[in-house]
Amino acid sequence: MTEKILDRKNRSYSKNPFIESLFTADPSAHVWGDGRLYVYPSHDVDPARGCDLMDQYHVYSTDDMANWRDEGQILSSGDVEWGRPSGGFMWAPDCAFKNGKYYFYFPHPSDEKWNDSWKIGVAVSDSPVKDFKSVGFIEGVGGHAMIDPATFVDNDGKGYMYYGGGGHCVVAELNEDMVSVSGEVHEMDGLVDFHEAAWVFKRNGLYYMTYSDNHHGNNNLCYAISDNPMGPWDYKGVYLLPTDCETSHGSVVEYKGEWYAFYHSDDLSNQGVLRSICWDPIVFNDDGTMQVVTQTRNGHPKLSDSPKKDYSNVKIYGSRQVSEIEGTQLVEQKDAYEGACLRSCREENNSKIVFENVDGFESGFINLGIYFATESKLAKCSIFVNDEFVSLLNLVFTGSWRTFDGYSNITMQVEPGQLNKIEIRALDGDFSFEAISTEEYFN
Repeated sequence: MTEKILDRKNRSYSKNPFIESLFTADPSAHVWGDGRLYVYPSHDVDPARGCDLMDQYHVYSTDDMANWRDEGQILSSGDVEWGRPSGGFMWAPDCAFKNGKYYFYFPHPSDEKWNDSWKIGVAVSDSPVKDFKSVGFIEGVGGHAMIDPATFVDNDGKGYMYYGGGGHCVVAELNEDMVSVSGEVHEMDGLVDFHEAAWVFKRNGLYYMTYSDNHHGNNNLCYAISDNPMGPWDYKGVYLLPTDCETSHGSVVEYKGEWYAFYHSDDLSNQGVLRSICWDPIVFNDDGTMQVVTQTRNGHPKLSDSPKKDYSNVKIYGSRQVSEIEGTQLVEQKDAYEGACLRSCREENNSKIVFENVDGFESGFINLGIYFATESKLAKCSIFVNDEFVSLLNLVFTGSWRTFDGYSNITMQVEPGQLNKIEIRALDGDFSFEAISTEEYFN
């Protein structure tokens, strides 16, 4: 039965949204030197209150566009020493690689008068997925409504930062240190109906800028082309139609010879402030123009040249089956899978399941997998590790509480060795768990 669980984890087909565990938006996609594709989104905190509550950036990665790994949280407003005292307002970020370092850029206000005090913060790490440390903000950029940093490093090694909102888009050339700007900030010329969400990429010697327009209540994503990274730009039209969210924001990246559009929708929550990230292929015409992206929800086959998953480092934790839950129920952990582990897990019954002696391996840095079933459109639970809250988790409809097709994962720090207690508590909906798995995370 263990083999059955592991086979299901290795998906052969993608789906949209491709991240279901948390609500995410504004995806910035990059391919780094290790050959994986990484996405740096913002995080819509649940329960919904609005964009002022956005916080706690995560990173996601894949090598086949179907199986995604939640690399864990890399930064929150509490890590920003210069930031707004009450936190929140961690909006659309981006990341760049240069000089052997990863530079994570994020907009954040420095004052309670948030829209007048935007700054572009920078955190730096030797890893694309962890140990980011705030190094302050970029002097000379930001200000009223100036948000959404996007970075582009050209073939000659020069770095550029694009940012803007409220109808203004500007570019600043970055110094070699990637945390300061060189010369004047330039307004972008030639963009039509710019609103926000700038993104720049290069293809066949041409520079493309994508951005959100001012289409009332449901933005399009548009694009323009130039032969210079600082413009002027030649407007070409819309490449992504509205996604039923109040705002639209996306990125474009080449991976393994194909081009992809990343964007967000509200398909999971049906609330514009609880968004989820998606991807679909982009088709370019012979003249370099982009066709309008076909937005799918059933997804695409995984990339065939991706390596097979090595399961030698994975440990499976199942539990005895429980027919009914009355009040608080602690479920005994077993060392091997024994079937569905929890039935009728509901918030009103204060239901929970506990796994003890979970292995954190030598490092304590693990990838936790959760296998579930639910008949609810969107059930919710919370994860506690060693009695400390770690994360909320969405559990998306699988067909019934007996249909164990659901899988979510997250990377987290636990105690090294078999010393960990993982507790999953019901928050909303009706669901059951088949098992959890842990594997030591290496990056």
